Amino acid sequence: MTVENLHAEHKVTGGKLVVADVETDGTAITGATISGDFFLEPEEAFFDIAPALVGASVRADSAELVRRLDAALASHGSGLQMHGFTTADIATVVRRAVTKAANFSDFDWEVIHGPVLPSRINVALDEVLLTEVDAGRRRPTLRFWEWEDRATVIGSFQSYVNELRPEGVEKYGVDVIRRISGGGAMFMEGGNCVTYSMYVPDSIIAGLDYAESYAFLDRWVIAALGDLGVNAWYVPINDITSSDGKIGGAAQRRLTSGTLLHHATMSYDIDADRMVEVLRIGEAKISDKGVRSAKKRVDPLRRQTGADRQEIIATMIDTFTARYGAARGEVSAAELARAEELVESKFGTEAWTHRVP
Repeated sequence: MTVENLHAEHKVTGGKLVVADVETDGTAITGATISGDFFLEPEEAFFDIAPALVGASVRADSAELVRRLDAALASHGSGLQMHGFTTADIATVVRRAVTKAANFSDFDWEVIHGPVLPSRINVALDEVLLTEVDAGRRRPTLRFWEWEDRATVIGSFQSYVNELRPEGVEKYGVDVIRRISGGGAMFMEGGNCVTYSMYVPDSIIAGLDYAESYAFLDRWVIAALGDLGVNAWYVPINDITSSDGKIGGAAQRRLTSGTLLHHATMSYDIDADRMVEVLRIGEAKISDKGVRSAKKRVDPLRRQTGADRQEIIATMIDTFTARYGAARGEVSAAELARAEELVESKFGTEAWTHRVP
């Protein structure tokens, strides 16, 4: 029998660090130690955690692990107090251990800022760079977009007619572009947003469920916003918000071959009046509260930080680099040429833009 000793750490969003050291025989968990800087009462409950995990299949999902843990801790009744973590967090870190999940620091990152490109090229570059990382021709990359045109980037599965107001699109000369990831529409004018894309092997989110993966991948962003004086946090599934309102949202595209695109857009200085002339916003989002409520959903970083947009991006790059040791890089000529080809064959075509009418 081959014994494997596995280790994983999980920082609970808004909570404490939970660490798992797990022993397996390749089929089941044969030993476990859970530790961390959390608080747990009564103390005796701590010694019920590890035995509850022993015997679980290495393929057990988080729900099964939570059931085991909850059953083991049930005897403590109302006296059980868990502060800074939950049994779901224990399940998450155990899953990350047994799936041998990677951490940010396990990768040799590259960070790209710019250059200024048409939004349609920026969207096409997401597919190009995702493919390049997937093929092993590019290392994991974080790219910050720059653009000067006026565009609306809609999600892969959004309906063109349901999301856009044709009269506003025509009035303001908006370029409508469909991206390869899901999620909602992004109203983008030069300098009005902070947008970035991350291309990385999906081993980084092993053991995490879909909602957890969003918060995990943007943890460094929350830290950077904190350095800028913004009290920000994640709202599942994909919203970044703050004590002064919503800041932005994220979206993902996952290749079956094992590589992930994760990107986010945060509002910096959006013209809300123009935005609601271009976007329908969606009655389901704003209920019956009208345009005034739609404007509330736009909470510019400029007002919250008092910082220049470039200063915000620089702080985000510095935070990421300090944590993970990333090197600065650039889009290659070949990658840019491929993006231009994709605009001609895909992202600039009516068939793609209107693929969901």
